[in-house]
Amino acid sequence: MGVKQLFQLDGKIALITGGSRGLGLQMAEALGEMGCRLAISARKADELAEAKQHLEGMGYEVLTVTNDLSKSEQIPALVDEVVQRFGTIDILVNNAGATWSAPAEEYPDEAWHKVLGLNVDSLFFLAREVARRCMIPQKSGKIINIASVAGLRGSATNVTTIAYHTSKGAAVNFTRALASEWGKYNINVNAICPGFFPSKMSAGLLEKVGDAIIARAPLHRIGGDEDLKGVVVFLASEASRHITGQAIAVDGGVSAV
Repeated sequence: MGVKQLFQLDGKIALITGGSRGLGLQMAEALGEMGCRLAISARKADELAEAKQHLEGMGYEVLTVTNDLSKSEQIPALVDEVVQRFGTIDILVNNAGATWSAPAEEYPDEAWHKVLGLNVDSLFFLAREVARRCMIPQKSGKIINIASVAGLRGSATNVTTIAYHTSKGAAVNFTRALASEWGKYNINVNAICPGFFPSKMSAGLLEKVGDAIIARAPLHRIGGDEDLKGVVVFLASEASRHITGQAIAVDGGVSAV
């Protein structure tokens, strides 16, 4: 198999959660360009409709599913809808996430449960449902968990996102543990750990620490609109078939210094 062929994803079915904007939409664009048929989910129907129009304008086939992953009882219906339309799911990108900022000693119970529920619980419940329904029976699959460099180290002294950091650390080790269990089914499980990218979630924090992050980064930049595309295609394709249980930082080198 030639190298170009290793990266092709023609006809593969990809489900991207949180796919209506930000990093999720960026990754959906990349997978669509490489030949995937796309299913994107999010909570807001209007944002999904806008993303669908955008992706279809690029020539990609798109199914949208309005779904709240914080409500685990909705997860089987999400998978049902994708399977009814496309027949299976070959690639799962667990991208939906949340954050909440407050000092640890004042952190609300509600905020802790919200962030951990979406950033950790939904990864497992959705991966389990997709594996049971699709990947284990077909003996193949690619699961890509969107963690964060926040899961690789502690936070800066002026950052108060204890639940987010905890959840992303959990996502990294969840990736390792699941890869260890499901390798026997030919399912690759890996994580992407983005650094700072402009997004609705990161906007407030970037205002505080953006200049300092850029100054510290070996590449002297934050992430852009194209910077997750290559790694998500790599992890979704046969080019990464001998890689599982890994967490790849995409952060301009910040985690290396």
